[in-house]
Amino acid sequence: MTQVQIRDPAARSRLLTALYIVQEQYGYLTPEAIERVAERLGLSTTEVYSMASFYSLYRTEKTGRYVLQVCDGLSCHLVGGAERLVDYLSQRLGISPGETTPDGLFTLETVQCLASCGTSPAIRVNDALYENMTAEKMDELLETLRGYHV
Repeated sequence: MTQVQIRDPAARSRLLTALYIVQEQYGYLTPEAIERVAERLGLSTTEVYSMASFYSLYRTEKTGRYVLQVCDGLSCHLVGGAERLVDYLSQRLGISPGETTPDGLFTLETVQCLASCGTSPAIRVNDALYENMTAEKMDELLETLRGYHV
């Protein structure tokens, strides 16, 4: 993969913020949004897309309202949490990692690390981190999230 170099370091900083704001507004980065950000910052769409696709924070495809990212890192595996949580969520939600529930509420993903090794197993829901997760805590969290959309 060819790495794109952004000429102006300040543009890179503005780009990350702009992508985050656009994603918060629309839920993901549409091709049109990437073009608008590129135009406003004086960058090519290739530069913008390259940055958006590099960071796992940014999404270029539509996801559920809540993106459930289960840590699949070593610490979470050592406490037996990663696979157990993924299996539990897959069963509870009826989806596999990379899929979204039919109601569009949840997308399930696995990620390599959530930087919560001392409190694993961990899960991130959008921008919020939940630590020391168990099946019971997961049920409570899912019900809370569903409650916001009854």
